[in-house]
Amino acid sequence: MIDALYLCDELACVWAEWYRYLAERGIPPRMALPRDLWSYEVDALKVADLKTTERLARAGLPLPTPGRRGWPAFQAIGEQLHKNGYAGLVAPSAARPQSLVLCVFLPGGALPGNLLPVAPPERVDQVPVPPTGMQT
Repeated sequence: MIDALYLCDELACVWAEWYRYLAERGIPPRMALPRDLWSYEVDALKVADLKTTERLARAGLPLPTPGRRGWPAFQAIGEQLHKNGYAGLVAPSAARPQSLVLCVFLPGGALPGNLLPVAPPERVDQVPVPPTGMQT
């Protein structure tokens, strides 16, 4: 299994994914703070485009939904894409389908050179307002 880093295209997606993660584990949001919110600069990466239901279906995948039950199919496709030379994939967020996530594969657990964290991170101490369109 290859490690991966998930990045969101907008702040509402970040918080939707965070709330989804906490809901799956039964963790109250205030218990998961403070947090450092990092931004990343992403240079050209060869990524698979799975942004639409049609492209997902061609890969044999449904639209992502919250929860771990659907993960094995997505992980298998990710492993195959990595073997085929892709650095990651772009797909709809399970927690906020109108948003996109960029899944960057981390061979050996290390960030690729064309993915750079932008310092400093934003420190979040207060529970953020849940975004509209969120699914947990």
